[in-house]
Amino acid sequence: MASTRPRIPGSSGTVHPVIPWAEPVLGAACAPVTAFDSSLERLVEDLYATMYAHDGVGLAANQIGVGLRVFVYDCPDDEDVRHLGHLVNPVLLEADGVRVPGEEGCLSLPGVRASTVRWDRAVVRGQDLTGAELEIEGTGFFARCLQHETDHLDGGVFLDRLTGPRRSLALRRTRRSVWYHPVS
Repeated sequence: MASTRPRIPGSSGTVHPVIPWAEPVLGAACAPVTAFDSSLERLVEDLYATMYAHDGVGLAANQIGVGLRVFVYDCPDDEDVRHLGHLVNPVLLEADGVRVPGEEGCLSLPGVRASTVRWDRAVVRGQDLTGAELEIEGTGFFARCLQHETDHLDGGVFLDRLTGPRRSLALRRTRRSVWYHPVS
């Protein structure tokens, strides 16, 4: 008899190490996905498994060393509504509303957090595992997540959005981290 239980995202995935900041794959724009096949399904499963294992709310493919435009999320908004999904070939269409500072961290920058200004609303267009078009709108913390993960796929991290003393302090914390080994 077939199970009627919904499959838990990531339950069949492999947990990968998260690539630390300063690795070249994190600083380059990711390539679009062109094959919607079992390899893409496996990548999404692995992203979920890795995100959950590292207690994240979002994870981009380049954070596990895969330079493709894919990210997953399991993130609440400011009303504590859970948003669970994935986006293939996402593009940030709109980021507007109020600019809100909020503490932000990143699995590729463990232990480094900083108040980062983001838009309170974001709309991202992409595709699902079959190639069907999706458009996701988020507000509050979920909008922050959508912007953060899209930034990763464009070759950026939240540190790039910091200025002045906040940026200096975050970079100093990064350089003092045990995981930091700059690429020569």
